[in-house]
Amino acid sequence: MNEKQIVYMDLDSFFQLPTYSLFVIIFFLIIVCNQLGYRYKKKQIRKHPGEIQESMGSIEGAMLGVTSLLLGFSFSVAVSKYEVRRQLTVEEANHIGTAILQCDLFPDSIRVPLRADFKEYVEVRIAYYEARHDEDLVMQELRKSEVISGRIWKRVAGHSSNPDFRVSILQMVPNLNEMIDIAVTRDAMRITKVPPLILWTLVVFVLSAAFLLGTDYKGNKRNIMLLCGYALVMSMTMNLINELSHPRQGLINLDLVEMKMKDLRNLFE
Repeated sequence: MNEKQIVYMDLDSFFQLPTYSLFVIIFFLIIVCNQLGYRYKKKQIRKHPGEIQESMGSIEGAMLGVTSLLLGFSFSVAVSKYEVRRQLTVEEANHIGTAILQCDLFPDSIRVPLRADFKEYVEVRIAYYEARHDEDLVMQELRKSEVISGRIWKRVAGHSSNPDFRVSILQMVPNLNEMIDIAVTRDAMRITKVPPLILWTLVVFVLSAAFLLGTDYKGNKRNIMLLCGYALVMSMTMNLINELSHPRQGLINLDLVEMKMKDLRNLFE
């Protein structure tokens, strides 16, 4: 693992926390930053009584505008990646299911071992998702799937010179190629998330905006409901972005889509 990968993992480690924990942390950080801004403004008023305090309305507006823009961008990226992951899972299940059915085009001497390999492959691909965010277990299941798919390919390729099976092999090979390729693509999408640098920038902007909102105190009573509403909206939005970016560990997941892969077990009954 090189230095860049280590830095990336360090940046992303905060967003690997359970999503409900992340929500609580960001919510209270917003409250704390707002309170710091409030205390700072009160101190300035006591230190310089009678002086006209500069309004920071334009700065607050600009900060909130940039924060909203970055929130929208991050949410769009997270949703698009979630949709791609969902689509890839369905496509993989379709390709595997078609390949399993095509095993029936061969005589029992080829069909039986092929179906046994496919049955093992399906279980490994199910275990690949059920490993959740355990990176060691995910990589272990990924290597198993590569070994089994390689074995299936060799079985099919070994009969390619036999003219009796040429039509069957020509029909099965495209699905096998897609099945093998999509496993790699799906794993690439698993590790592709909203860049942690963008998320950290978003956190800094949200907390800075909370501080500036706290400095908007002019000696009147604070609106606690407005503050809690801001903290709730921002923390929920960031939590939603993180949930979409990590669909293996939160409330927003691909469990229902993964049922399509589990349904493949019915083909072996």
